[in-house]
Amino acid sequence: MLLDVMMGGMSGHKLAEKIRKEDNHIPIIFLTAKDTENDMLTGFSVGGDDYIVKPFSIKEVIARVKALLKRSNNDISLSLPASLLTFGPLRIDLSLKEVFMHKEKIILTKTEFELLALLASKPESIFSRERIIDKIWKETPYITERTVDVHIARLRKKLGACGIAITNRSGYGYRFNSDAL
Repeated sequence: MLLDVMMGGMSGHKLAEKIRKEDNHIPIIFLTAKDTENDMLTGFSVGGDDYIVKPFSIKEVIARVKALLKRSNNDISLSLPASLLTFGPLRIDLSLKEVFMHKEKIILTKTEFELLALLASKPESIFSRERIIDKIWKETPYITERTVDVHIARLRKKLGACGIAITNRSGYGYRFNSDAL
């Protein structure tokens, strides 16, 4: 991603910081007229991988992009989630935000889909209720742990036979058990 520090609306620094807070590891190169050491250090501290000062040669930008992609290519492929998750008869399309069971579309609310996607994207992990609230309802105040339980119950019901994949570890939280399917 090529960012200018002085963009309209939101600064490149703020955008880079926001991208990194979402745990996105896409390479970021700042292209900017700001050339002080402090500006450069700020760019790196908010998550930039390289910093190119204007005026610059397009050949230099291309060379730096290629070098950065070569260095981070393996990291990118590991950090980007697969857009399609398949577990037995259950298929979750993360890019289209759709869920199918035996080729039949299951209608989920936005929250139910996000909850399923969160659990299914890391089937080896147990998510505490607090962690689920932080990931799904981060902008919503006054969400209780009971809210998570209610949404899990609704999600299990909508998933029918595949609902058994969402398991509870008493005292720990919820997990997507892909072996159950």
